[in-house]
Amino acid sequence: MSERIWTRNPGAQERNQEQQNGRQQSESEQESTKGDSLECPECGGHVVTDDEHGETVCNDCGLVVTADSVDRGPEWRAFDAREKDEKSRVGAPTTNTMHDKGLSTNIDWRDRDAYGNSLGARQRQKMQRLRKWNERFRTRDSKERNLKQALGEIDRMASALGLPENVRETASVIYRRALDDDLLPGRSIEGVATSCTYAAARMAGVPRSLDEIAEVSRVEKSEVARTYRYIARELSLEVKPADPEQYVPRFASELGLSDESKMRARKLLKNAKEKGVHSGKSPVGLAAAAVYAAALLTNEKTTQAAVSDVADISEVTIRNRYHELLEAEENLGLV
Repeated sequence: MSERIWTRNPGAQERNQEQQNGRQQSESEQESTKGDSLECPECGGHVVTDDEHGETVCNDCGLVVTADSVDRGPEWRAFDAREKDEKSRVGAPTTNTMHDKGLSTNIDWRDRDAYGNSLGARQRQKMQRLRKWNERFRTRDSKERNLKQALGEIDRMASALGLPENVRETASVIYRRALDDDLLPGRSIEGVATSCTYAAARMAGVPRSLDEIAEVSRVEKSEVARTYRYIARELSLEVKPADPEQYVPRFASELGLSDESKMRARKLLKNAKEKGVHSGKSPVGLAAAAVYAAALLTNEKTTQAAVSDVADISEVTIRNRYHELLEAEENLGLV
């Protein structure tokens, strides 16, 4: 009977053969799994793997044999084949901080193979030629060369200012937008890159003053301010006015002040906002004066010269803002 069915329907024969092969393969996998399975050291029972909790547990007595096992699977979840194809990837993630988004090939400058052995003379010459042509192909047009120079400048300034990675990404995205909108003609690459870094720092809540930006930049402070206003207007960047309280943690940390002084400085600035003292004043000057006043109120030793060096403003500004903050505090009856 079965022979007549197989001869009359070749498709069914193939399907039956595939099912039989699948059963044999699953049985062999189960046998290998049983052979490789562990025994419970406590009761000798069957040990199973709990992938959800990352543990190997005895199925009889509940003893946890191993814990914190490494999950070899992806960190994402997919519920169908389409999502799995969209989310599957290989290699490092792309980044906007590189002109090619990190998708091109990099040839190491060290003339060594995968085992760490030095290359021969012919191989070194070959690698040098490949390295040269690879660099040429990575920056084939003027736009890529522009991006490479500007993003390198952004990375250099962000490192000098101690800005986090998200600020570098934001600055790179702003510069790419300015380049795509043709906002660079008539302006230097360094000036636009510096303005993008300044805007990204303010948008991320870790602002740096124009004086600090100008110290690490290759352009003048006036050009940075002018270019920043132009970029923010043309790209409609939503940059809020700098809050003096955002400068307090950095100034206090560099001066070695306690958490009590930081909280006191923030309280002084909040009272100043309620009285409207901060209107029209430099946020850096207000923050420096609040830190100095808070240090005195909490009996911590610091000087106007030390605060001036950290905040990069004059001692006269600190004295003036210091008296204004204390007057606002006295009017509220908090001193």
